[in-house]
Amino acid sequence: MSAPGIALEAKAANGLRATLTSDGAIRLAAGVVILLAWEILVRIAAPPYVARPSRIIMVFPDVITSGPFWQAAGATLAAVFEGLAIAFVAGTVVGVAVGRLRLADRLLQLYISGLFAMPMVAILPLVSLWFGYTSAGRLATVVFAAFFSIVVNVADGARAVPPEFIEVSRSFRGSAWTRLIDVILPSSVPYLLAGLRLAAGRALIGAVVAEFFMSIQGLGFFILFQTRTFHHNEAFVAVALLAGAGVLFEFALRQSTARFLPWYRRGERGG
Repeated sequence: MSAPGIALEAKAANGLRATLTSDGAIRLAAGVVILLAWEILVRIAAPPYVARPSRIIMVFPDVITSGPFWQAAGATLAAVFEGLAIAFVAGTVVGVAVGRLRLADRLLQLYISGLFAMPMVAILPLVSLWFGYTSAGRLATVVFAAFFSIVVNVADGARAVPPEFIEVSRSFRGSAWTRLIDVILPSSVPYLLAGLRLAAGRALIGAVVAEFFMSIQGLGFFILFQTRTFHHNEAFVAVALLAGAGVLFEFALRQSTARFLPWYRRGERGG
């Protein structure tokens, strides 16, 4: 074989090896192994009505083309995004106050820590009494689930602002408002993004748990109804949608960070 032919063959082999060892290929292979193990175990040891990948794929087109499914998905995701927006604004304000004002820290820190650690299911009976078995109760649950994650992280970020940054602002006669906008909030962005990621997951959980408990329209009630009627495959379609919503939120957050905060680097491996 000629030297150019050997070089082309080596290049092709290196390309194939790089493809097989890439992160995407490894994740895909892991997913295939998990699905195969799930399929085999259910066929061998589980009752016929238990969900398995092959049946989920079969019912997937019927479920995603049904009106009630998308009505439930719209109700849940709308509550999650609305609750996240409320928690983001309120949590950022309270978090900065707790992180930068000694009086606010002494007044609120104990209660924030206690409520942050409280399980959501413990507060649901009270929420249902205050707001009723309605969408307002679900929204309140979502806000409660997401709010404290943002407060805790923003407060840590506000405390972590280097003192020399504050001194430089003061030396240039910057006002308190200028320090907040130009120094404290930008320095707290890594903590804020971490809190927002955590809050998004907790908000999804809060919405679904509220729908379980209050029996109101949404993906949580859709999953509950399908499992109680032994339609486990249909229920897993809704579970997959919830997982996909979480992945899309993470992707959108990364893209928005790269677009609007180009100075921010997370220090990820290979970045």
